[in-house]
Parts: sequence; C-alpha cells; structure tokens
Amino acid sequence: MNVIEINDLSDERVRPFASLTDRQLRSEAGLIIVESPKVIMSALDAGLEPVSLLCEGRHIAGDAASVIARCQSMPVYTGSRELLASLTGYTLTRGVLCAMRRPGAVPLADICRDARRLAVIDGVCDTTNIGAIFRSAAALGIDGVALTKTSCDPLNRRAIRVSMGTVFKIPWCMLPDDAYAALRGEGFKIAAMALTDDSVAVDDPAMNSEPRLAIVLGTEGDGLSAGAIAGADYVARIPMSRGVDSLNVAAASAVAFYVVTR
Repeated sequence: MNVIEINDLSDERVRPFASLTDRQLRSEAGLIIVESPKVIMSALDAGLEPVSLLCEGRHIAGDAASVIARCQSMPVYTGSRELLASLTGYTLTRGVLCAMRRPGAVPLADICRDARRLAVIDGVCDTTNIGAIFRSAAALGIDGVALTKTSCDPLNRRAIRVSMGTVFKIPWCMLPDDAYAALRGEGFKIAAMALTDDSVAVDDPAMNSEPRLAIVLGTEGDGLSAGAIAGADYVARIPMSRGVDSLNVAAASAVAFYVVTR
C-alpha cells in the first residue's frame, strides 16, 4: 500500500482532485473523478484504470479498504477531513475519491448492434438530471444511451455519483450533428417526448410495436426544439392529472423507459 500524507493544498500530485475543471480533466489529463467506494468499485468492475485515490486517513482501513485492496500499486493520498474539504471544495461522500483514466469513445454502431430501445438525451445540461436518466435507463431495461453534443458529459463527477455508477453499466455514445439520420441509419424510429396537439400517449400501441425505437428527451427548461419534434416519427407524451403539464426530465425518463421496455 502506497499511502502519502498531504499537508499542502498546492501539492501537484493532487491537482486532478483540487484544481482541474471537468473540461480540463477531459481534454488535458484524460481523467475522470469517481466518488464513493461503491461507485468506484462499479467503475473497476467495468474495466476502468485507477490512477490515484484521495481519502481521509480514517477511511484507509474503513470505507476505502476494498478499493485499496483491489488496486495495490495505486498511490493513496490522504489528509484530514478539513484539509480535503478545503482541497476539493466540497465534503467528500464517504471520504473517498478516485482519479481514473477516461474510457475511450464507443461508436454508435456498437451501441445499436443488438439494441431495441435507446434513450437519446438532447441538450440536457444539468449533471444531476443526466445521472438520474442513466440510472433509470440502466434499471428499466434501456439498451443504450446516445447524447447530442449539446448535452453535458455523463462522466462529470456529479453525474457519475448521481447515476450510482450506472454510467459504467450501460453502453453510451455521443451522436453526430445529424443525430436522427444516424439513428435511422441504424434502423431506429424516433419518438420525441413533447407536448403537442398531435402527440400520442407514451403507451401508444403502434409506437411500442416498433422493433427499434429511440426515445428522445429534451432540455430541462424549453424541452425539445421545434426541429427535433418535427423530425421525429412519433411525438409522445405522458398523460397528466390536476392540470400539471410536465415532469422533470429525469422523472419523465423513468416513466417513459418503463412503458417502452414492457
């Protein structure tokens, strides 16, 4: 076990945890930050390569022990709870963070090869919603997730944590600019989740009989663009009560995924 005590907040060895933004982690360092032992173990199970661990000293023989035992050669940086909170800018969840090599991109064709139901995330920028959508997709039988370039990174630290590591359990990819053409090229019909006069209920028999269906979810505020709606094969809605017109995108995704995978 290679345990290194950190006393100086400017220590270069903990820079990935302390001062790099998510964009810098992605573009400059090729790293992601995974938080909490359970989620770190999910990443390890998925084959991700650990680089270093940051944890409170008391967790070396506690919450972090299983991770450390599995990654014997990995440096383990440690310090007091107060120091690490100052270093990272937030209190660590269960006191453990792991820097890992960012996995390579997966081609859309690989995502689609054996898939029947895809989730498409279009322009969703809230990391909490991204993580929750991934968790619902993994739990409810969606075969893969595809994101437009206007959506936030699913390997953002908070998105990973909210997903409870399911971003490592369900295949996903980024879409090209002409997303619908790419999906249709793989044999998918497009169902846009939106409130329009001609929308069908999400349990519509014709839509759900499609052998391959991509469910498109839009941004939190304005929903899908007019172009995204107009270009879809179906426009689907979740029937509402008491005058409520919509659900948060993460909640809506769970309802839609449950219906279209049954």
